[in-house]
Amino acid sequence: MSTIPASMPKQQVYVSSQSFWQRLSANKNWIALWFMLPAGAFLLLFLAYPLGLGIWMSFTDVRIGRPGEFIGLENYEWLWDDGVFWLSVFNTLLYTTVASVIKFALGLYLALLLNRNMPFKALIRAAVLIPFIVPTVLSAIAFWWIYDSQFSIISWSLIKLGIIHQNINFLGDSTWARVSVIIANIWRGVPFVAITLLAGLQTVSPSLYEAATLDGASNWQRFRFITYPLLTPIIAVVMTFSVLFTFTDFQLIWALTRGGPVNATHLMATLSYQRGILSGRLGEGAAVATAMIPFLLAAITISWFGMQRRKWQQGTDND
Repeated sequence: MSTIPASMPKQQVYVSSQSFWQRLSANKNWIALWFMLPAGAFLLLFLAYPLGLGIWMSFTDVRIGRPGEFIGLENYEWLWDDGVFWLSVFNTLLYTTVASVIKFALGLYLALLLNRNMPFKALIRAAVLIPFIVPTVLSAIAFWWIYDSQFSIISWSLIKLGIIHQNINFLGDSTWARVSVIIANIWRGVPFVAITLLAGLQTVSPSLYEAATLDGASNWQRFRFITYPLLTPIIAVVMTFSVLFTFTDFQLIWALTRGGPVNATHLMATLSYQRGILSGRLGEGAAVATAMIPFLLAAITISWFGMQRRKWQQGTDND
């Protein structure tokens, strides 16, 4: 049996007598890890595993009801020569870019308006959220009636005003169909951008605006040198989510147009569903879905660099 040297301090004897588990359980980092384990397990089970399985399936020829075999890059080679796939890529980028830019512009303008003192401000803020909280399919059905080729309220109003002489085939014409789905997405997405930016505006100290006003700053100068710099981190986050939600949009497009007419509104998400589920070619559908990953990573990377602007607010070097 080992003995404790007489020259060893009592405090060191107490520390050495503690078990490794006791010291580890008292470590704050270890406790934080335990609290993160449930969330980590959830992410692994419902995000990482499906993502990994989808990537693996994109390298196989698996079909519904039949296990597939590994075929390497054959699915991607086929997509490379597929005109419909590249049309869906173009539609997705166009849809995401136009809708995200307009949603940001309208959302920022709406947030600035709602940040002012006005009567019934709380009621107006609650009403602004309605387009975002309404289920997507219900919104799509409402827009489907608005865009109907025979009973469209838009066509009826324009005919009564004498602007047009016949109904507009909103969802039957390629150009009009693209415009129509973008407008529907903007209508749904503006409230999210507006309310999020409004929350950021609430954190800006009014004393900064008062000091700028005393210095003779105009409305544009106050926005340019106070509002925008302080909102930069929030803008980066909200635009990242907006781009991701728009890029992966499925329900709105599928309920409105099913990707038509003539694939004019097919996004990568709807094409993946059509090829993988409806056609039964799971490997090909997984390849289309996997092809979306580089675009999503690019959006996240841009957001990460945008959030680095937060450093100057913490008193650190922004370089």
